[in-house]
Amino acid sequence: MAARSQDERMSREQRIVETFVELADMMVDEFDVVDFLHRLAGRCVELLDCAEAGILLADAAGVLRVMASSSERSEALELLQSQNEEGPCFECVAGGRTVFSENLDDDRARWPVFAPAAVRRGVRSVHALPMRARGATIGGLNLFRSKAGRIDQPDATLAQGMADIAAIALIQERTLREGRDVVSQLQGALTSRVVIEQATGMLAERAQIGMDVAFARLRHHAREKNRRLSEVARELIDSQLDASELAAATSEH
Repeated sequence: MAARSQDERMSREQRIVETFVELADMMVDEFDVVDFLHRLAGRCVELLDCAEAGILLADAAGVLRVMASSSERSEALELLQSQNEEGPCFECVAGGRTVFSENLDDDRARWPVFAPAAVRRGVRSVHALPMRARGATIGGLNLFRSKAGRIDQPDATLAQGMADIAAIALIQERTLREGRDVVSQLQGALTSRVVIEQATGMLAERAQIGMDVAFARLRHHAREKNRRLSEVARELIDSQLDASELAAATSEH
């Protein structure tokens, strides 16, 4: 990354502080973990030297599932890793360590499915960081870059901090404090994610809009009504919420 001027450094440091304050404010009782992780993925793209970011969690059977992403492109890549059990995030979670590729063109033999697919989507390098909670690696944060090379050390340190706060958010959710174990809590979050995906697809189809736009409108409606994103999604699926109301809403990113 090119050297930053003093004003640029101060501005970036301020954005970092504001981001962690924002994320901390969201980590309260009844906070929406899916919305929180999507917000975190988006902030990774804003603050770090990467084009896309995505979060995978391990379900009760140890299978990696998509939890959040900054866009549909990174989500497609995360899903590809999950389905084929290969790629940097898979290795990161399996080994509980940071995994990176400085140049995916050189790692086609290492990841014969993931690497070519990522390159076709404009991704040249990847940095995957473990999300650890109570001594276990529960998921991974992936940073996709459009150029070859590693992210610099300050960004790598900040990225691990983002992965750590994601893990903290998961173990802080109210259901865990009510006595459920980590596996059960994570499974509940993953189930919510599936409901939200279904609702997003339904809204996108009915309103003839993109998945990113549909998801943004679901999030906006949930925040405006001070509701959980998963609750709004369930109401849409069950026809308790009119899709036209969401389709006409102004989205928030």
